[in-house]
Amino acid sequence: MDIAKTAAIITGGASGLGAATAKAFCDAGAQVVIFDLADAGQDYAARIGAHFVRVDVTDESSVQGGIDQALSQMGLINALVNCAGIATAEKTMGRNGPHTLDSFQKTIDINLVGSFNVARLAAEKMAGNPGDPKGVIISTASIAAYDGQKGQVAYAASKAGIAGLQLPMARDLASVSIRTMAIAPGIFRTPMLEGLGQEVMDGLAADVTYPKRLGEPAEYAALAKFIVECDYLNGETIRIDGALRMK
Repeated sequence: MDIAKTAAIITGGASGLGAATAKAFCDAGAQVVIFDLADAGQDYAARIGAHFVRVDVTDESSVQGGIDQALSQMGLINALVNCAGIATAEKTMGRNGPHTLDSFQKTIDINLVGSFNVARLAAEKMAGNPGDPKGVIISTASIAAYDGQKGQVAYAASKAGIAGLQLPMARDLASVSIRTMAIAPGIFRTPMLEGLGQEVMDGLAADVTYPKRLGEPAEYAALAKFIVECDYLNGETIRIDGALRMK
C-alpha cells in the first residue's frame, strides 16, 4: 500500500504512540482520523492536519458512529492503527487482598476488546474497497505479552490477547484482502512513563540490551508506516524493544 494513498483511523491518537503515528502518517501524505476520548485530541488533530472524532473504543455504537464519520471525512478507510490502551499495576494477591476484578476487566475491555471492536467494524468498511489489498489493521501489543513483570497480570493478559488475535484474524480476513499485524513495544518514552521521573526512566533504560535508551514514539510510528507499505507482512507480532527481556 502507498502511504500517501492511505486513509487511516488511529485510536488513542491524541498522545503517546498514537500521536506520533498520526503525525508520521500525515507528514507522509496520508489522511488521518484520530479516535480518542481526550479533548486535547481536537487541537492536536488540527495542528497536524488530521481529523478528530471523540470515540469510546469499548462502546459499539460510539465506534460505529466514529467509523461512519471517518468514512464521510476521508471517503475511504484502508488502514487502522489501534493505540488506545491503559496500563494497570496490581498484583494477583497484594497487601490489600486479591486483584480487583473491576480493574482487570477494565484493562481487558479497553486494551483487547476495544482493539477488536474497532478492528471488526473497520474491516467491514475496508472489505468494500476496490482493488487488492483492501486494507491493513495494526494493533498494539507489548513485550509484557511474553515476559510480563509482577503487577502486570491484567496488562500482560490484554496484550497477550492482542498477539494471539493476529494469525486467526489474518486468516479470517484473507478472503477480503485485509492484512492484520501487531507491534509489541518495549519501554517507550511516553507521557505516562515520563511521569515516573528521570531517575526511574534511566533505570529502565539501563536494562535495554542495545541501544541503551528508551524507545521513541517516532520509532513506533516508523514501524507502523513500514507495515502499511509492506504488503507481505501479515498475521504476526513484531517486537520493537532493543532486545530487552524483562526481568
